[in-house]
Amino acid sequence: MSACRPRRTGRRRIALFAAGAAAASLTLSACGDGASGGSAQTKFVQGKGGVATVPKDDRQPAPELSARTTTGTKKLNVSDYKGKVVVLNVWGSYCGPCIAEAPNFAAVAQETKAKGVQFIGINTRDEKAQAVNFEEQHKVPYPSLFDPTGKLLLRFPKGSLNPQAIPSTIAIDRQGRIAARSLGPLDKSGLRKMIDPLIAEK
Repeated sequence: MSACRPRRTGRRRIALFAAGAAAASLTLSACGDGASGGSAQTKFVQGKGGVATVPKDDRQPAPELSARTTTGTKKLNVSDYKGKVVVLNVWGSYCGPCIAEAPNFAAVAQETKAKGVQFIGINTRDEKAQAVNFEEQHKVPYPSLFDPTGKLLLRFPKGSLNPQAIPSTIAIDRQGRIAARSLGPLDKSGLRKMIDPLIAEK
């Protein structure tokens, strides 16, 4: 699949990415290219469909992820949702696979809300207006952290199931630990297979 390359919309855009050059060096690669990543200490099982999972006893705590949302002025902190299964989806308005999977995420977010699942997007390499337009166009029913330079993505611990492509999806269990990851777009079935076992955990 070809790389998801952000649109450049003038000097402001260039300045934004220059300011975040260090963060942009993160290996967020071609959309859904399925890079394995991790390290020799990473204790995950790579399943079919590109979804990697971590046994309960080997899961690492999710990093502190807090930022303003794409549509709000107040900060959202992912840790506030501890006790729920949290699904983090890294996306950009310029990314074709992100557009393709958006209806799947919107549908599953609605289907699982009553089961204690909270979806949260992480919008990266975008301008706010483009991100908001994407959310409105695709009727995204959950908030997204606004992370234009990718700084939040660098907070994932070494050796964890960190996001390495756009889109990436990270599932966090009810104890706030990183439990599963998908690099690339997901359909409804793939997304449910990723999070249903976490919903069932006690």
